Amino acid sequence: MAMDFSDMLASSIHDIKNSLSLISTTLAEMIGNDENSFADSRQPSLLQHEVQRVNHNLVQLLSLYKLGDGALTVDIDEHNIEEMFIECMANNRTVCLALGVELSYDCDPMLNGFFDLEMVRSVIDSTIGNARRYAKERIQVSAREDSGFLVIRIEDDGRGFPPELLHRSDTNDQLHAVNPRASGRTRLGLLFAEKISALHRSGERKGHIEVKNGCSLPGGCFELWLP
Repeated sequence: MAMDFSDMLASSIHDIKNSLSLISTTLAEMIGNDENSFADSRQPSLLQHEVQRVNHNLVQLLSLYKLGDGALTVDIDEHNIEEMFIECMANNRTVCLALGVELSYDCDPMLNGFFDLEMVRSVIDSTIGNARRYAKERIQVSAREDSGFLVIRIEDDGRGFPPELLHRSDTNDQLHAVNPRASGRTRLGLLFAEKISALHRSGERKGHIEVKNGCSLPGGCFELWLP
């Protein structure tokens, strides 16, 4: 049976992800080997940052493809937020340090939520990766309960989201209205987060995302609302 374009796309994404995984592993081994020396000690970590960013984009593309094909399912269970944040810090802190960006988190150690762990963790890692490109010195991840929702916030001290992304009432309209070349921010991560949030439902309520500027930090502020 001939493979259609969608199947070829999914297969190609898997192949590229495997190659990126090999590159990332090799880079980690190079960085961790004290016998290796680099003219600029930041270069390997910066390269690792770009590899992670491309990998996150591929994960999002593959997930959106599965969602459109009806093959993406959610595995919702109860999870501790601080434990998830600690893992996200471990995944991102080395690259942030190389970029001179402080990465921190703040939440109640007893705060739990019901969600798909892999999907939500992917949204957080991707958003941190995007924030690294714009932050001047700080990225902060936090969580709270608000009106029956678990709200996960990622914010930075950069220049913030463009006005055309903020001055619309509907997030989906926002995503389709923004010119990514003009704004400097890709819509893929936000589109992925919006689709993942909407898969989380509780009764009449469903998840959504919000973007704003100037929360605890003066730059962009992304919020994932989960029922």
